[in-house]
Amino acid sequence: MRRSLYFILFSLLVVTSCDDKDDNILTFTSSESTEDFIWKGMNFWYFWQADVEDLADDRFSSNEEYNDFITSFSGPSELFYNLCNQHTYVYGSDNAIDRFSYITSDYTELVNSLSGSYTTNGVEFGLATFSDNDEVFGFVKYIMPNSDASSKNIQRGDIFTGVNGTQLTLNNYSDLLYSSDTYTLNMAEITDPSLVTSYNPPRNAISENGVSIELTEYSYTEDPIYIVDTFNVGSRTVGYLMYNAFTANFNTQLNDAFAELKNANVTDLVLDLRYNSGGSVNTSRILSSLITGQFNGQLYIKQRWNDKVQSQLSSSELNDYFTNTNSDGATLNTLNLSEVYVLTSYTTASASELVINALDPYITVNQIGDYTRGKNEFSITLVDDPENSYVYNSNRESYINPDNSWAMQPLVGRNENANGFYEYADNGLTPDTDMLEDLTNMGVLGDTAEPLLAEALNQISTTTKRTFPSVAFPLREFANNKSNIRSFNTMYLDNPSDEITIPSVDLE
Repeated sequence: MRRSLYFILFSLLVVTSCDDKDDNILTFTSSESTEDFIWKGMNFWYFWQADVEDLADDRFSSNEEYNDFITSFSGPSELFYNLCNQHTYVYGSDNAIDRFSYITSDYTELVNSLSGSYTTNGVEFGLATFSDNDEVFGFVKYIMPNSDASSKNIQRGDIFTGVNGTQLTLNNYSDLLYSSDTYTLNMAEITDPSLVTSYNPPRNAISENGVSIELTEYSYTEDPIYIVDTFNVGSRTVGYLMYNAFTANFNTQLNDAFAELKNANVTDLVLDLRYNSGGSVNTSRILSSLITGQFNGQLYIKQRWNDKVQSQLSSSELNDYFTNTNSDGATLNTLNLSEVYVLTSYTTASASELVINALDPYITVNQIGDYTRGKNEFSITLVDDPENSYVYNSNRESYINPDNSWAMQPLVGRNENANGFYEYADNGLTPDTDMLEDLTNMGVLGDTAEPLLAEALNQISTTTKRTFPSVAFPLREFANNKSNIRSFNTMYLDNPSDEITIPSVDLE
């Protein structure tokens, strides 16, 4: 019986034996453990390793030359981004080939955030720019339950332009919003929507209203299942799931949510991924299998690694398959649908896009909303554990270099659907129905009158195409409250079963 790619891939990634480990690491040595870890980890795993001159296997002729290079940068971050295949060192820059690889000084914080735990005040916001200056405004997308913000007078659709009395700009928004546990938002309102002609409005379309709201961040574990509901639409029973992150720790809850939908005998599903920027590859496979169910054992995705890794895998090991069991072994509550309606925005990325792309060869996927972000590559977490080929494993924390807490999350591969399609990195996935959210009419999430959900329900209930009113204040964000929590813009491979035996990897 074939094993799924979810497990097979990690038969390469995580080594449970130390046999032949001396052959696995390039022979260069350095007293700079952090920089040494960065170069060697990137030299083997990085997807574009062959295209980066400074990562070439023959780049250095001596230890001295190697050490001179890795110590010539101002710190680990500068070295890492120099090795990335980027035209700029700015994370997420749209003119970079690699927009999403990143590094952090605290692997524990990274691992926690990948599991959905981080600090937040509970305001899920987007940031947009004005058309005539460098000032920035924010808009509230939703409030997280049982957070500090849930007890304050702030809600979806609210606008803010400043923090602690200082106007937000492209130069200061990061410091003002991401560097303090407590701050005060200076609220604003739309003064004249007729001035707005694009999602970059003129500055005088919004003005401050004198309201200030103080918010404090606390440790928080986000349940990605934000709304589960059903609606009767004519003779149809429509399920609605707003799902905000592919968090592997919540796979059981995801299966339970589909049990609710299955017990309600839903005939259709609206999957709201508009604020979902990604997460676990395996969770995307489970979600796609829950939506369907009739394709168990058929090809879900194919993965492409760099030549060093690709050469270690057979063609069957590069394939992953639809499943009928959850990560905890439970039977999936599948819906056996042949059509799904997916709500998207420019925030929709990575594992969210993977679901859309992977389902497309099998069922009808009706995409409603904005173009998606365009992220078709996956990553793994690398830490300073050379005996495990630098791959993070929660069971090996005692083996991680105690003097080096840095971790990398580099892009290491690309996903392709069963038809081999993957070319959406430049422009994202194109909606079948193009609808931007309207700041003058955000609606209530989960309410049948909320514009994007209303359109999905209309398409389910009738074949008559609606004539949309013009969007008075269209929204497209360039950043959001999770922009500094980079795990939320990540499509990552999960840890494998402890029973996997992994062959050694020859880096020579």
